[in-house]
Amino acid sequence: MVHSDFDDLDRRILNTLQQDASLNNAQLAERVRVSPPTCLRRVKLLTDAGVITRQVALVDPARVGAQLSAIVEISLDVNAAEKMAEFEALVALEPAVLQCYRVAPGPDFVLMVQVADMPAYHALAHRLFATHANVRNVKTYFSTFRSKFETRIAV
Repeated sequence: MVHSDFDDLDRRILNTLQQDASLNNAQLAERVRVSPPTCLRRVKLLTDAGVITRQVALVDPARVGAQLSAIVEISLDVNAAEKMAEFEALVALEPAVLQCYRVAPGPDFVLMVQVADMPAYHALAHRLFATHANVRNVKTYFSTFRSKFETRIAV
């Protein structure tokens, strides 16, 4: 299923779930103006097609002790496919790394990191970058203020 296959109901369901995934089926059906069985069937189709990949709760970082946000650019010495995959596997195991992107041009990777404070970032940097022989360059930007944070994708 691709975006051109979506009808108006699919779009209403996706937009509503992206706003509040805690709605039960009856509440969702009411909001998107369709019967509960139809709503349930459509959500299952969207899930089975891989459009809806998971439903999560968004947590306020400051309330769980993860106040420091960092955007980290990583350049590797060797860019062979297996070395890129090796680095991705390393960061995938790190809970503080929320997102990892291969990018071009520029650095090889951009990471979104959330940690408690600067000592926690330093420990993470030592674990992931300083001890990894293939990491050539690390450039980190620390967030001083978050003016927008959104997870919703326009459909």
